Amino acid sequence: MRRRLLPLLHVLGLVIMLFSLTLLLPLAVGQWYGDAARSCYDESIAITFVAGGLLWFAMRRFRRELQARDGFLLVSLVWTVLPAFATLPLLFYLPGLSFTDAYFETVSGITTTGATVLSYIDTLPPSINLWRCELVWLGGMGLIVLAVAILPLLGVGGMQLYKAELPGPMKDAKLTPRITETAKGLWLVYCVITAACVVAFWLAGMNWFDALCHAFSTMGLGGFSTHDASFGYFNSPAIEAVAVIFMLIAGINFASHFMAWRGRSLKVYVADPEAGMFLLVTLGSALAIACYLRYTLTYSDFWTALRYAVFNTVSVATTTGFSSTNYGLWPMFAPLWMLFLSCFATSAGSTGGGIKMIRARLLFRQAARELTRLIHPQAQLPVKIKQQALPDAIVFAVLGFVSIYLAVMLFATFLLLLSGLDLVSAFSAVVACMNNAGPGLEQVGPATTYAGLDDFQIWVLTISMLLGRLEFFTLLIVFTPGFWRR
Repeated sequence: MRRRLLPLLHVLGLVIMLFSLTLLLPLAVGQWYGDAARSCYDESIAITFVAGGLLWFAMRRFRRELQARDGFLLVSLVWTVLPAFATLPLLFYLPGLSFTDAYFETVSGITTTGATVLSYIDTLPPSINLWRCELVWLGGMGLIVLAVAILPLLGVGGMQLYKAELPGPMKDAKLTPRITETAKGLWLVYCVITAACVVAFWLAGMNWFDALCHAFSTMGLGGFSTHDASFGYFNSPAIEAVAVIFMLIAGINFASHFMAWRGRSLKVYVADPEAGMFLLVTLGSALAIACYLRYTLTYSDFWTALRYAVFNTVSVATTTGFSSTNYGLWPMFAPLWMLFLSCFATSAGSTGGGIKMIRARLLFRQAARELTRLIHPQAQLPVKIKQQALPDAIVFAVLGFVSIYLAVMLFATFLLLLSGLDLVSAFSAVVACMNNAGPGLEQVGPATTYAGLDDFQIWVLTISMLLGRLEFFTLLIVFTPGFWRR
């Protein structure tokens, strides 16, 4: 264990030092606005940088090339340790906030979940709100992908780290010959689209600060807002339309965006095995929910129903978590269907959560294959996506992933029920946190926060967010005995 852990602590120290630099942006904003939290960042930066530096210096003699197994452990360490340092501005500014709640908030941000325990967000200093939204943006493309892009000294370990963090069942496809170039390319596309989102929000009517914060949350599909009412605060169809467009963009594999940008062609999206189905399922569901809301007389006219259905359905399906109205008051079918969409709608390689559309399609094809085998037992029936036959190893891996996904969902739900939470709140909270979707229903609905939950419930959901963002295997594998054997 010592032989495996100590070299990783050397790299972890470097990542922590790098992470301390991300606090410079809220520091600058705090100084610009002269807000009440501006003094919190000096101490936060110093503590984070010094802690990382000491760890790096103390472990420098254990430095070695990273192996495939190291990637899982380092990614797990990064995603659990960095949120602890991210709590510092919140703890310094809000002394009544417990570490449990602060850690939940920062894990929610970094995992792009968007669930919050904070109230009166409108009254928070601008720098605090920006820090929350920046965490979403950083976590969207991935902290390790950022480190691989910026720190070439990770060297050989880059691919192991990249594959350990990258969502989706097929992790071996390379966009460029060098993994550092791939990471830089993905981050470049991510930054360019984010900048376009900022400008679009500003043109639609937001001020520059709200535009920046909401662009961070939109592209990260994280759902943090600078207002308690989320997008209901703006009450603007134009702003909602901009958000819908960019949420859909962020829900598509960023590898496709990268290839489309590099090849200057939109044909990449036609060849993408997920993009078309993602758009069809998400927008088709939004239209169906709009018809259902009009049929149930939830809204007096179809266009109003369509406006609210499209925004909130796309938001939940893409695991963003914004809201423009309290959809928890809609007839139960609508919000439950939206939560169901959050389980699978987004693409692998996007900033969204859930099992991803490619896994859902593979499951459907596998089920169809088994039905056909009942009629033709001797037939050779490969599972195909876009006319490409996939090895059975990928299909079996997907089946294993979904089994763990369902088992963890049930186990976490029963833990919350055991703690006294009602069924709808418990189940919806677990689904929302595991899928990194944010608001659930009832006690954790879009009009409320997670502040009413006790510490045990908060920790169950915090772990659920981390498991969902790291797609279970990356985090769970480090707890298996075989992982630590030589």
